[in-house]
Amino acid sequence: MTKKRSLEQRLKDGPVIVGEGYLFEMERRGYLQAGSFVPEVALEHPDVLKQTYRDYMNAGSDVVLAFTYNAHREKMRIIGKEDLLEPLNRSAIRLAKEVAKEHPNEEALVAGNISNTNIFDPDDPKSKDNVRYMFREMLEWCKEEAVDFINAETFYYHEEAVIALEEIQKQDLPAVVTLGLMGENMMRDGYTVEESCAILSKKGALVVGMNCFRGPETMQPYLKRIREVVDGYVGGLPIPYRTTNEHPTFFNLPDGGCSCHLPTETTFPTSLDPLYHNRYELAEWAKEAHQIGINYIGLCCGASPAMIRAVAEAVGIKTINSRYSPDMEKHFLFGKDKTLKAHNSSYRHKA
Repeated sequence: MTKKRSLEQRLKDGPVIVGEGYLFEMERRGYLQAGSFVPEVALEHPDVLKQTYRDYMNAGSDVVLAFTYNAHREKMRIIGKEDLLEPLNRSAIRLAKEVAKEHPNEEALVAGNISNTNIFDPDDPKSKDNVRYMFREMLEWCKEEAVDFINAETFYYHEEAVIALEEIQKQDLPAVVTLGLMGENMMRDGYTVEESCAILSKKGALVVGMNCFRGPETMQPYLKRIREVVDGYVGGLPIPYRTTNEHPTFFNLPDGGCSCHLPTETTFPTSLDPLYHNRYELAEWAKEAHQIGINYIGLCCGASPAMIRAVAEAVGIKTINSRYSPDMEKHFLFGKDKTLKAHNSSYRHKA
């Protein structure tokens, strides 16, 4: 087995593939409640979480991201389970480390995870202190559990992202910091996303960029801007949904073709199914992202392992599960194998 390289070493060697999106995947598999979106699965069904980690890793992810998104003190308070905060965080990391060691070629990286807290208020100094404390305790557990780096994600306030970076640096861990850009196309405290990324990069983040909220079409223009102003590594992890200039995020995507009355105000979060990009569209995005110099490439909420594999293969990476990539040669209708029955293949346009 190849000696395990650091994140920085892998970035120097070529693109790093990152499979995110556990939140939606756990909800789709039936082990997480949409709405509160708290990853209790790390304690309640560790076998399910390990298999999900494994599925994404085998699909090409160089990183097993500990599923602690929304596993911060405020979310645990809301559901009345603050006492489970530390056990949940440590379990998610330990399970990730177990799976990372299973990689047959090179042990996968394990990333600790912190994210937007939803309590940050630029006009409330106390909220900033609370955010800093919430990050600090999670990061101390990450340090004690010996993660390889921290993935700090989905920040829609620049200042909250800066607080996250400062706390990561206090633990002497490499930092990936990615921003979630909402529908007004600005960070909520007035920065452009490229201004925020440039500042975070200069402050010492190893990777800066964007994740979540936006699909490839509405994220890519901003990734180009970030790449132009940032000298270091840049990350892009869109959602696999068909966002548009009119509806740039998945929070307000309409679905005019729905045949029933939705229980939610919009398709988010449980009615987005008909709005998926297919894997080939996502692969084309990945090629373009790679060509413009995006180094840390992946997908976020809504991503499936098959989509992650398509993204990895699009930038020239053969994955553990590439042997399961589509090959229609033997299909009874669409295949070209000479032993297939002609009366079936000739019928394919009528099937």
